[in-house]
Amino acid sequence: MNKMSTVTEVLQKLKEGGYTVDFNLSDNCLICHGNSLQIHPEEFVVDEHYRFEGATDPGDEAIVYAISSTKHNIKGTLINGYGISSDPATDKIIAALKEKSSIEIEAPSVEKSNDATPQRSAGERTLDAEMVVLDLNTAQNQIKSEAAWHNSDRNAITLLKNEGLRIVLIALHAEAELKAHKAPGIITVQVLDGHINFKTDKLESGLRKGEMLTLQTGITHSVFAVTEAVFLLTIAIEKNVRV
Repeated sequence: MNKMSTVTEVLQKLKEGGYTVDFNLSDNCLICHGNSLQIHPEEFVVDEHYRFEGATDPGDEAIVYAISSTKHNIKGTLINGYGISSDPATDKIIAALKEKSSIEIEAPSVEKSNDATPQRSAGERTLDAEMVVLDLNTAQNQIKSEAAWHNSDRNAITLLKNEGLRIVLIALHAEAELKAHKAPGIITVQVLDGHINFKTDKLESGLRKGEMLTLQTGITHSVFAVTEAVFLLTIAIEKNVRV
């Protein structure tokens, strides 16, 4: 099966499967776009959902929900830009969307790093504590041993995650690219192996092993792997910033 890598591709595939209605979130129900029909938590199921993670921060995610209601004989999709907890919805509707999700399909630019996976069992990694010691050599070996590295052009692992700081190790195959995007804070990029090209709208810099750069908040940038490369991304999260 072809791997869908964009929200547009997923929406088109679901539309072909009969999910033709656009749902929006309300306080305690789903609202059908274009009419006044309201569907409450007990009246729908989530058949599957697709998770897309941000190019520079696996914690920033978009989720596409494929939703159906036999009571109303309707099927449609709901898109949430940064995870369902960010929307102004009640606990009841949030719980319904999470609990009724039957199939989760990863369709991201980088592999999901924070929850347990077959490669990363729960409890093996501490993402936040009073002091966290990071073994970068082991992390590099790990992400290059996982299926995501062998089946796609990249892989990543979140090494530290709290309200103020993210540290993410990212590996790219040669000619892989992180498309233009922004980060919700000042970032540093430190190349641990290989050669990347870092580009903004105004500036461009090649970085090799042992070199690093910093970039201010909210500046659009992209990363291209000239050779196979591994780099450490640090994001100093700014409060009340969403990009």
